[in-house]
Amino acid sequence: MLLASPAVRAAAVRRGRLLNRLTIGWNALEGIVAVAAGLAAGSVSLVGFGLDSGIEVSAAVILAWRLAQERRQGCTQAADRRATRAIAVSFFALAAYVGVESTRDLLSRSEPEASISGIVLAALSLVVMPVLARAKRKVAPVLGSRAAASEANQTSLCALLSAVLLVGLVANAALGWWWADPAAGLGIAALAGVEGVRTWRAESLADTCCD
Repeated sequence: MLLASPAVRAAAVRRGRLLNRLTIGWNALEGIVAVAAGLAAGSVSLVGFGLDSGIEVSAAVILAWRLAQERRQGCTQAADRRATRAIAVSFFALAAYVGVESTRDLLSRSEPEASISGIVLAALSLVVMPVLARAKRKVAPVLGSRAAASEANQTSLCALLSAVLLVGLVANAALGWWWADPAAGLGIAALAGVEGVRTWRAESLADTCCD
């Protein structure tokens, strides 16, 4: 595959930085609202979703560092690899925390309250996240960056988590299925763990600009 011209790469870097800013802004707001609503309702899945938003912000910051490295030094495999591993660790941290908390709530039969604000937030995220993820996936091959591809995968995961969360919250609110919330939390933990392993094992893209 032919490498992108310097002008095309520069445009991709600019677009990547813009998408990062949008990701950071949206997920910071999403995370604050989700954690606050989750704590108020006693919903482990909603709190876990909020923490995932925080991790998404950290992944975007890591990728911003990766793009800054390219602007200063040119694309480097070492920087890309460190950024990718850091994103993988964030997945593992989320999986561990939400998995433990969800299991504890199931065993203790902790019944969360219905959260209308959480349902609205999950529905909005289900609309916004796929759009951002598609845009990021278009930029990653031009950059030849596995870190950018991994961060796009994390945004896709956020969209999937939104769907899982929405099902759990609606089942709890409409049907009184208290167990649906921690079950959704376990789903979130499992997806995060799988994506963490996939990201950790990822190799550099075939069309990377790096040697």
